[in-house]
Amino acid sequence: MRRMQTLSTRLCWAVLVVTGLLAAPQAMAGRWQRGEAEPPAAPANSEDTTVGNTVAELQRLMNAHALTELRTTYNGNYGASLLFHADSLNYYVALFHEKEFWRVIRTESVDNAETLYLTFAEQTKQLAQVYLDTIRLQAGKAYSEKLVAMNERRLRGLQQEVEQQRQQSLQVSNALQERKQQAVALSTDLRATNSQLEALNQQIKALQAQQVNPELSLPATPSVAPAAAHAASAQAQDVPAPQP
Repeated sequence: MRRMQTLSTRLCWAVLVVTGLLAAPQAMAGRWQRGEAEPPAAPANSEDTTVGNTVAELQRLMNAHALTELRTTYNGNYGASLLFHADSLNYYVALFHEKEFWRVIRTESVDNAETLYLTFAEQTKQLAQVYLDTIRLQAGKAYSEKLVAMNERRLRGLQQEVEQQRQQSLQVSNALQERKQQAVALSTDLRATNSQLEALNQQIKALQAQQVNPELSLPATPSVAPAAAHAASAQAQDVPAPQP
């Protein structure tokens, strides 16, 4: 009799547990069931990890919103999830990449499910390391390329500025050379002008000296040639003296 009571009590507890678990998917729906994250899709030719095709089974249960998402870990574009099916009291542990399941294991043991989940979560960390390193390297490469482009523009600007300064220096040098040649020509012209001015000043002083001289300056008397003088003397001797 006591054995029958114990069995009846156990059946009542089982009914209560099953009733509560059946309501759990609605009350504790995970992100996939709430539409906050798109569930991964089963690959076309996935292999079984336990009895039956667990990937296809998990996909079917997810589409029917019959699973409760207990835990999910994301590392990069890799993830691990622990799901519970209340109707069968089975746990599904999944390892996925982006939208594709890689491994799905079904177990009835909660301890085994937790251990598998921790293993898959650790695997996502290892698998995502290359992905995370790639993201960082790509970002570093893009940043370096940006710096290279900026420095190239700066270099071209400096080269243009230096070339402009060189052209300006050449123009200034040419202008100075031209001014120097003009100064030499002006110096030569100035010396010629000063010589001309000195000669004019001397002529002016001579004329001024003549103007202030009180003595008359008469032209010199021309001298009589000797032959003309002898002829005049002979003619005077031949002319008879006038009679009184």
